[in-house]
Amino acid sequence: MATVNIYLTFNGNCEEAFTFYQSVFGGEFPYIGKFKDMPKNEECPEVSEADAEKIMHVTLPISKETCLMGSDTGGEWASSFQQGNNFSISINAESKAEADKLFTALSEGGQITMPMNQSFWGAYFGMFTDKFGINWMVNFDEQPKD
Repeated sequence: MATVNIYLTFNGNCEEAFTFYQSVFGGEFPYIGKFKDMPKNEECPEVSEADAEKIMHVTLPISKETCLMGSDTGGEWASSFQQGNNFSISINAESKAEADKLFTALSEGGQITMPMNQSFWGAYFGMFTDKFGINWMVNFDEQPKD
């Protein structure tokens, strides 16, 4: 069965927000990466100096079952940032087949922003907005992270 978490998007203050959430919930960040850490290739174009230090992804476990996840927006994505609507529902599937099934069913009639594909961080991943305007991320980690 898939697990569901909330993914928050910020306009440059993700690190500050997650430091605050950590002070409230406690715990450690199993991963925190910046845009400058992305590999340079066609899929990941060079990031601007203004975006290099922004958070590409951070995870903060807040219970055994739940994580807060987040990132800053930048580049061409920054223009679509709207405070108050800056979150997605993130599904972590148990298999590639489950990820495909959920992605296909939930995105029907919606707008796919990133088709399911292997990501540079090693996960099978995709994003879309469903026909009701809800943002979703679907992820399958072939090599689960501890």
